[in-house]
Amino acid sequence: MTTIRYRPLAFGVTRAVLREGAPGTQYLRAETELGPYRDRMTDRLAHWAEAAPERTFIARRERLADGSTGDWQRVSYAEALQKARSIGQALLDRGLSPDRPVAILSENSIEHALLALGCLYAGVPYCPVSPPYSLVSQDFEKLRHVLDTLTPGLVFAADAARYARAIQAVVPAGTEVVLAEGQLEGRATTSLDALAATPATPAIDAAMRATGPDTITKFLFTSGSTKMPKAVINTHRMWCANQQQLRQSIPALGEEPPVLVDWLPWNHTFGGNHNVGIVLDNGGTLYIDDGKPTPGGMAETLRNLREIAPTIYFNVPTGFEAIAHAMETDAVLRRNLLSRVKMFFYSGAALAQPIWDSLHRTQEAEVGERIVMGTGLGMTESGPFALYVTGPEVKSGDIGLPAAGIELKLIQIDGKTEVRYRGPNITPGYWRAPEATAEALDEEGFFCTGDAVKWIDENNIHRGLRFDGRIAEDFKLATGTFVSVGPLRAKIIAAGAPYVQDAVLTGINLKEVGALIFPTQKVRELAGLPADATMQQVLESAPVQARFQQVANELAAMGTGSANRVARLHLMAEPPSIDKGEVTDKGSINQRAVLKHRAHLVEALHADTLPFTLKPR
Repeated sequence: MTTIRYRPLAFGVTRAVLREGAPGTQYLRAETELGPYRDRMTDRLAHWAEAAPERTFIARRERLADGSTGDWQRVSYAEALQKARSIGQALLDRGLSPDRPVAILSENSIEHALLALGCLYAGVPYCPVSPPYSLVSQDFEKLRHVLDTLTPGLVFAADAARYARAIQAVVPAGTEVVLAEGQLEGRATTSLDALAATPATPAIDAAMRATGPDTITKFLFTSGSTKMPKAVINTHRMWCANQQQLRQSIPALGEEPPVLVDWLPWNHTFGGNHNVGIVLDNGGTLYIDDGKPTPGGMAETLRNLREIAPTIYFNVPTGFEAIAHAMETDAVLRRNLLSRVKMFFYSGAALAQPIWDSLHRTQEAEVGERIVMGTGLGMTESGPFALYVTGPEVKSGDIGLPAAGIELKLIQIDGKTEVRYRGPNITPGYWRAPEATAEALDEEGFFCTGDAVKWIDENNIHRGLRFDGRIAEDFKLATGTFVSVGPLRAKIIAAGAPYVQDAVLTGINLKEVGALIFPTQKVRELAGLPADATMQQVLESAPVQARFQQVANELAAMGTGSANRVARLHLMAEPPSIDKGEVTDKGSINQRAVLKHRAHLVEALHADTLPFTLKPR
């Protein structure tokens, strides 16, 4: 038997302590204790500005007039500190506060980062708002909800041209608007350059020193499913504790200044807390990737990865799928991306095993060893890092053990095991939503995640846990048997790889399980039709129908009963809608929202009146 060789990577938490509670309840924690962590994140900015003043903190390619990108524009740690102090002074002069915070309408950018640092320095909370709420939405309902919840004293937008319609529709006339570029017709605005030119005084340094573990750093809104998004309070304690937990679970983060090439949006905790925090806390460099894991966006991501070699690379499953495909034929990409990367890390959804296998084959052929694919489990309310795998032999669905300092409560609910969190990285609650906060905490103060888990090996707790879906997503058939959505969805994605982007399971209170299939763009290659063919024409083509008939047959053969046998499939020509909350801008599907907004399709699917329904043969 050949021994699999992995690029060396240490794992910091490999053993756990389990104790029994009331019937149906267990408590799990890392054997390792949490080390000391800092009082505020801004201390790290000051530290690196002194220790490595010329080192690049953040970089982004210049935006050219024709919409393309040019050379890298860089900001050093010393420059970042100087800008943060000046911008912070301007915010302090305006009397901004948690009740009048800063709302940021912008994608990831250098200007966004500098304004955020200024807010941190001044002790003024900020909120990076999901760009699609401004740029994609037609009714601005969610943007209006965000601003109504926050009552911001200042709203920043990346540029007037793209954000003008949203600002005019939603931002109150008396609220100051700051722009990185352009002007708004009929409305007075302030330029970000004017804020950055404000002379810093001793007052701003005093304001920074007055912040501490309980100071609110930012508000991050949940994606929302059947309800409007909630504003998760983030504090310095959460962020600093979480960075220490990360370093103890992944020691490589502290071994050298990390280099990240990253597109993950800062309005999400994965990009904005986890990844930006890794760079800032460990004195690294963040190259903002203006690409995305979409057919139109991957070219920019691949361009960046051919040029900048990350030490750790983060992405979501759709991103890794595109990279795995590109590396099969792109020698420059393979050579640069694999040159010094210590670990790949995915989050947001399950990574199909065929994609994992493809990455490993390419790595072994190129560098003679595999790169560890790290993953875990967390959420906005946990900062986000909560669990992490315990060794290199990771399988799809593994999430590992709790980070040092966090205690898990494992509680039996309707035949599933829900995981709940308690620790210094857990949010104190939802902003201006005391009822929602109280509802999220159980009687012992554990945060109820709604995530289900199970042991990788019931005879060896030190191997950790596997993800077992969402409690709220699981449902019963008419027979009374539970359908476990997470594992079954993962089987569908694996069986349909590389043609299945995601799947939403149907059949609540019905006799059989069905699935709405959202395809990847690779189905166009399979169809072999002209480039201008509609997605409906692609999905109705004979090669695509034949391939998915195979998928239907394979899934049926895997089933052992009605609860895990997929009885019907429908291929979706219309992608999930951000506006309707069916998908986040990070690409994660919202099962409940899809079922709500496409109820007529679900009804037709199970009534056998939906055209091109595929059934096992």
